[in-house]
Amino acid sequence: MTRATRDRVWDAVPLRSIEQAGERPAGEGHPLDLGHLDPATEAQVLARLLSRDFDAWSEAASRVGHCARPIRLHGSSQTVDARTGEVLSSFSSADSPLGVLHVRCGNRRGSECPSCSRLYAADTFHLIRAGVIGGKGVPEQVGENPLVFATLTAPSFGLVHGTRGGRACRPFTTKGQHRVCEHGRPTVCHTKHADGDELLGQPLCRDCYDYESHLVWQWWAPELWRRFTIDLRRTLAKQLGVPASRLAELVTVQYAKVAEYQLRGIVHFHALIRLDGPKTDAGFAPAPAGLTAALLARLVEQAAAGVSFDAPPLHQGDVTRRLRFGAQLDARPIAAARRTDDPDRALTPEQVAGYLAKYATKSATDSANTDSPHARRLRATIVAIVDRQRAEAAANDQPMAEHPYGLLFKWRHMLGFRGHFSTKSRRYSVTLGQLRRRRVRYERALAAANREGRTLDVRDLDDLLQDETEETTLVIGHWTYAGTGWDTDGDTELAKAAAARAREYAQERARARKTPCIDQFDRNEREGD
Repeated sequence: MTRATRDRVWDAVPLRSIEQAGERPAGEGHPLDLGHLDPATEAQVLARLLSRDFDAWSEAASRVGHCARPIRLHGSSQTVDARTGEVLSSFSSADSPLGVLHVRCGNRRGSECPSCSRLYAADTFHLIRAGVIGGKGVPEQVGENPLVFATLTAPSFGLVHGTRGGRACRPFTTKGQHRVCEHGRPTVCHTKHADGDELLGQPLCRDCYDYESHLVWQWWAPELWRRFTIDLRRTLAKQLGVPASRLAELVTVQYAKVAEYQLRGIVHFHALIRLDGPKTDAGFAPAPAGLTAALLARLVEQAAAGVSFDAPPLHQGDVTRRLRFGAQLDARPIAAARRTDDPDRALTPEQVAGYLAKYATKSATDSANTDSPHARRLRATIVAIVDRQRAEAAANDQPMAEHPYGLLFKWRHMLGFRGHFSTKSRRYSVTLGQLRRRRVRYERALAAANREGRTLDVRDLDDLLQDETEETTLVIGHWTYAGTGWDTDGDTELAKAAAARAREYAQERARARKTPCIDQFDRNEREGD
């Protein structure tokens, strides 16, 4: 085994820290830690480490950032001069280390692919940050515009356990409420729940909890958000004394929003909402004088409290529900130049960007206990609702596709939420597509520098942040799908271990620089009512 191979083994395999046992410092003589693997997977890991093509596998894995489920492609491509038709270069999957081209899966969920999820989080961080203080093609003056960090929650559908800031969970009942529900279960809880308690987010009585209304709100949450953005513009127009149709001539509303699951299995929205000046092609105009972040915060709370939507019935005989956001509305002005060491001071852009990026990469399987009795009851309720809808559709000879909840069963793994976890307005900041294209240009520049044996000057990277100019080359490819994922579960475990090492290294560097990291923002209370 070559030294290069041994180095790759050290970087790629899961290792047990001897430092925890007090025997020697971490980094010296770490044995392989394969205890969490089943015997078959462990054998596959060892077989890969001892195989002749381990160097080739390691190179292929590093090219895709140790993606857990890369896409495998067969084919070739040619780079052609668009003006002369001359073939400048060619590439074939046969030239790849393993004879097949591996491409990142691009999954944003940390539970599916830690590596791609972290890349998505990094892109989301820069997208959100650029809309707060500028950069990535966004002028720095945008940081002077009024900015608010808003949290819009779901209403209560039943009593659930929560941390309550270290206080007793539910020591008292509301006026007129008994200490025991109609099912004989207590409506109070004197326990001081700690983080990680299995009871957090679980109903005090699952028979009292309104599961159908929970699912209806979850299903129409994206519609509530859409109506909120409309009502916010109308409220702002009323404040300025102009018709809503002319608001864009004075001020525009820009936002970046992510959805986060509460422990009770329902989403709430976190959003950065910014006021810009009149609508222009370039965007990011200064906000009119007199509009402040404090005023915007009041308007956000006013609009969120007033928005509503009458959801259609789930099935025949069901009621029409008027949906609203919960009473726990929060809108806080963002200060672009405040310190982070005082918890009583306003949030800073770096904190908020990291917080939103963190939850943009989460899913139901990442942020909620999908194996809890409450989550199982939610999925069972979805199945029961869909079965009844299908029976009614068959009896009335109507296709399920026309039913307003016809796709509910498809989204049962997301507990009924069908919206995007991360969205933004058109002129909030840079787009994810632009960030990805710039990364490709950087990788090409770095590869060219390596081939030519020269050092890539960081100052030359400013060109990567400019808008795309007219392309002088054309890439023509012919590719066929060969499969998804690594050949064995052992390869997948090695890739995940290497991705974890890279993540830990980046976090350590962030701590050394004392700069905010997307993983260090304190979690917000997510239990719900």
